[in-house]
Amino acid sequence: MGIAYVNEQIGALTAGALLLLTLSLGGYATSTAGSSLMDARADEASAPRKTSGYPSLGVLPPPREIMTAGERLKLKKELTAARRAAAVKAKGSAPQAVQPAQ
Repeated sequence: MGIAYVNEQIGALTAGALLLLTLSLGGYATSTAGSSLMDARADEASAPRKTSGYPSLGVLPPPREIMTAGERLKLKKELTAARRAAAVKAKGSAPQAVQPAQ
């Protein structure tokens, strides 16, 4: 029983190998049947490159102005006024520090 089982496995592996070999050689023969390898390379070189919608690596877009100079100045003034108001409020509501006796 053991020898028959091994022979079946060898037969199955041989059949699979022949099938894969046939498919791989058949695909190679059909892909180069119409033209030679040199003609295929010449067609690739003369065809224009297809560009994608993405920029190339290392190429950065120009910086964008998010805020104009006037908007930045206005925001800076508003922040300064808010800081001053917060400082005045904190100074008025904070308990007075006790001075140590001398």
